[in-house]
Amino acid sequence: GLAPDVTFEILSEETWEKQVYEKPRMYAALGVQEHFAYDPREPFISHDTARRLFGWRLDAQRQQMVKIIPNAEGWMWSEQLESWLVPDGIHLRLYDKEQRLRLTGEEVQTLEASSWARQAQALAEKLRSLGINPDEVV
Repeated sequence: GLAPDVTFEILSEETWEKQVYEKPRMYAALGVQEHFAYDPREPFISHDTARRLFGWRLDAQRQQMVKIIPNAEGWMWSEQLESWLVPDGIHLRLYDKEQRLRLTGEEVQTLEASSWARQAQALAEKLRSLGINPDEVV
């Protein structure tokens, strides 16, 4: 079958060296376009660097993975996801090109629920201002 465009791995104490130094070559051979490895732990597992996010992009001409250099804030741009990957404690967050947070499905549902609750509250207050008890409306 076809290789995925992007792969992610969570670094572990036992395998982090393999995940950082060997896996990118393996994914390049498979044709993966981008590979990321993330360390959600404190302190970081990879003692030789003060980073928790590692990334590689396939150089199609050489058929090798090339390291993605993070920006000054430690963010990495994923061409495949069209997103910034941003370390956030135990989470790896995605931001769009304008650096707006991309929400998870659960976060969207929570925001929508709170929006509905605010709208219901505003409607109840409006009804009360008109002398109508919203608890008695069927």
